[in-house]
Amino acid sequence: MVIKRYETGGGVVVHEGKVLLLDRPKRGEVRLPKGHIDPGETPEMTALRETTEESGYADLQIIADLGCQLVEFDYEDIHYIRDEHYFLMQLTGMQRIKRSKLDEKQFRPIWVAFADAVAKLTFPAEKQVVSQALQVLQTTEH
Repeated sequence: MVIKRYETGGGVVVHEGKVLLLDRPKRGEVRLPKGHIDPGETPEMTALRETTEESGYADLQIIADLGCQLVEFDYEDIHYIRDEHYFLMQLTGMQRIKRSKLDEKQFRPIWVAFADAVAKLTFPAEKQVVSQALQVLQTTEH
């Protein structure tokens, strides 16, 4: 079996008590925005770029580092090993950019109440990240 290892950067975007998720109807998935770290990019740069590309929201600010987790899975006879770096983000405005046709087809941005976000997500690793983000938010609000 072929093994592919890579790193990603992604975000948990919050705004007015809601979390930004990406509905991916062709795969029957609901995900967090994230993507491959390009050469010369930091995980933070990737998280901001990928979240903007996939969601269309451009006014983003990182407010906390949610750490990195190792995720392994098999897909189409390839074993993937991925280091996922996540950051808690907030909107600083509602500016949207035009997304690529590919991103428009793949991802439909949806805003979900924090209480429902974990249940809506497809993958356990992303559920864990959103739970962690909620804990960070509750800690900083007190």
